[in-house]
Amino acid sequence: MPGFVNRTRELSQLQDLYTSETAELAVVYGRRRLGKTALVSESLADVSDAVVYQARQKTRALQIEQFLDRAAESFPGVRQLRQEWEPVLRYLGERDAIVVLDEFPYLVAEDDSLPSVLQALFDRAFDGVAPTFVLVGSSISMMEEAALLGSSPLYGRSSLELDVRQLPFGAATAFLDDPTPTEAVSLWGVFGGVPYYLEELEPERSLAENVHETALVTHGTLHDEPDYVLRMELREPTRYFSILEAVAGGNTDRNEIAGATGIEYNSLSTYLDRLARLRLLAREVPVTEQPERSRRGRYRLRDNFFRFWFRFVYGSGERYDALGLEGFETLIRPELPDFLAPTFERLCRRALRTLYPEETITDVGRWWYDDHEIDAVGLTAGDTLVVGECKFQSSPAGFDAFESLRGHTSELRWTPADGSDRSVEYALFSRGGFTGSVEQLATERDDLRLFGLADIVAAHAE
Repeated sequence: MPGFVNRTRELSQLQDLYTSETAELAVVYGRRRLGKTALVSESLADVSDAVVYQARQKTRALQIEQFLDRAAESFPGVRQLRQEWEPVLRYLGERDAIVVLDEFPYLVAEDDSLPSVLQALFDRAFDGVAPTFVLVGSSISMMEEAALLGSSPLYGRSSLELDVRQLPFGAATAFLDDPTPTEAVSLWGVFGGVPYYLEELEPERSLAENVHETALVTHGTLHDEPDYVLRMELREPTRYFSILEAVAGGNTDRNEIAGATGIEYNSLSTYLDRLARLRLLAREVPVTEQPERSRRGRYRLRDNFFRFWFRFVYGSGERYDALGLEGFETLIRPELPDFLAPTFERLCRRALRTLYPEETITDVGRWWYDDHEIDAVGLTAGDTLVVGECKFQSSPAGFDAFESLRGHTSELRWTPADGSDRSVEYALFSRGGFTGSVEQLATERDDLRLFGLADIVAAHAE
């Protein structure tokens, strides 16, 4: 397994706070398993006297007592103080301490005055001193209520708010022990960029074995993971589960989601917005349109593993236990190319700027209108429109893929900012290579380029 991977910008931002000459507050939040604790620990690698407290679901009295035990290792004077948050945190702040309160929501659950205590200290007590307080939390909703939203006591006090996301594809492959391009895309398509999920994979196992052992069997470490994450955030998860299952099954616009779930169309916004805030759903619009104005939005699951789980695992009971590896081969393998195709398309889109360095690509996305759809579109600052067709199939892409791309492109309305005529660059992306006729065509046309799976993976290299 690799050491600490990626997150260089976040590390630098945290370390800048530690050397600041004024009081600083950082809020580090994001879903569980994303490596928030590892990030903060890495940022403190050269700091010997930081007070790092990992909160647990315990009583307030036990939490303060255990925090004092940890703080006294570097600041023994705290033993003389009342066992209350205000005098203890004030004492540490006046000594320019670095204080990390990990799983901050557990502390707030036992003492909802804690955010107000910190607010008062930063507003009135920390003039002329330079402590750094780092609040870390996995419950996005509770971190918002305590520190991020306008109604929270700490709103506007933080110097840094780090919304920790999944690792990008290039960084995630560091966990995969030199995979082939097909293995890299397949494992990424199933497990995504969550460090903990990737650490569960065994390099000597096949894709089928890794999926079976971690996700399919009831004793697998990831078998109930999405269920656990959702129940941490949602008090009444039934409708949210239904929506995520519907989207994972291919129902992507509001009408389709309403029809699949039985939830009234006009009531969907509340649920969709909440899932978006939890970084579980994303709304996409055609790349040529503004998100806030477009009525053609489509929803997708942002987390690859959640998408896999809701499509293949949710509601399966013990079926995969009974079938063994045959369950993967019989029930999942035939659908895997179709399942992985959207992941492949996203990787192709994100690779456009690297593959077309001569163009200043300002916007990347998909485009669709009626029966027309283009998998990868790059809008540029000049007069060039970059369009791509993505084929995640084992057979070679043929001339029909290029003809289809040209036909759809003729319907895409985009004009360069200066009003000039546009020029079009065509790209074909294919897992299975290309037929001889397409390869010959690419040698004859200056506006057509062909990219295989290895090209896409290389474009994402860290």
